[in-house]
Amino acid sequence: MSSFTDQLAAARLEGTTVRAGAVEGPDGALEAYAMQAEVFAHLGPASNAWKVGSTSPESQAKLGTNEPGSARVPARFNFTSGASVPVFAAHDLWIEGEFALRLGRDLPPREAQYTRDEVEAAIDGVAPVLEVVGSRLAEGIANGGRFRVTADGGANVSLITGEVISNWRRFDLPGHELCLTVNGQTVAVGKGDRALGDPVNVMLWLANHLRGSEGLKAGEIVSTGTCTGLIRVAPGDRLSADFGDIGMVEALLTDASA
Repeated sequence: MSSFTDQLAAARLEGTTVRAGAVEGPDGALEAYAMQAEVFAHLGPASNAWKVGSTSPESQAKLGTNEPGSARVPARFNFTSGASVPVFAAHDLWIEGEFALRLGRDLPPREAQYTRDEVEAAIDGVAPVLEVVGSRLAEGIANGGRFRVTADGGANVSLITGEVISNWRRFDLPGHELCLTVNGQTVAVGKGDRALGDPVNVMLWLANHLRGSEGLKAGEIVSTGTCTGLIRVAPGDRLSADFGDIGMVEALLTDASA
C-alpha cells in the first residue's frame, strides 16, 4: 500500500490529517479509486450503503470537476437515525441533507449502458439521509481536488439513514423539499433537483459507473448527494433533517477523541 493510502487510513481511524504535498496523490480517476479501495481494506467490513458526491453545480465547482464521485461506506461509519455518531473535529466537518434510494433488484456488471427506465424499475424505496462529510486532507475538502477527495473516501465521514419508504414513486423527488436543522435551528432548505436534477439521475450515473466492475446489488442503498449545501458542524451538535412525508432523520455528533 502506498504511503498516501497508509496515511489516509490512519487519519480516518485516529483523527489525524495528511499534509498536502507530503506524499504523492493520485494522478487520475482510476488511480484515485484504486487508492480508495486500498484505504477501505484497512477500515473493516463494507456496509450496504454507497455515497455519491459532487452532484450539484456548487460542489463540482469546489472540486474543479464536471462529474460525480462515489464511495462505498464502511460499516463502522454507517448509522441509522437516532444514533450517536463519533467524529473528529480535525476532519473539517460539514453536514448535508440527502435523498437515499434503495435497490430491490441487482444492476449487475455488463457492457451496455443502463437506461433510466431500467434503473427506475430496480429502485424499491427512498429514505431521508444525513451525511457528515469532511476531509482527512489537511487542506480540507474545498482544496483537496477531485482525485484526492475520491481517494479519501469521497469525503465521507459518516452516513445516517432514516426509515425506507417503499412506495417511492408517489413522491416528486426533484420537487420534494427538506429542511435541515442543527441544534434546533433551521440552517438550510433544499429540494431533490439539486442532485443532478433528480436523485434518480444519480442512481443512473452510479449504475453506469459501476457496470464495468462490481455493479450494484439488491438491498444496497445509495445516498445521492447534497440537496442543502454544506453546513459547518462540530462534536456536540444535534442534527436533524425533515423530509415531510418521506420522514425525518436525526443524529448526535460526539467527540471521537474523548
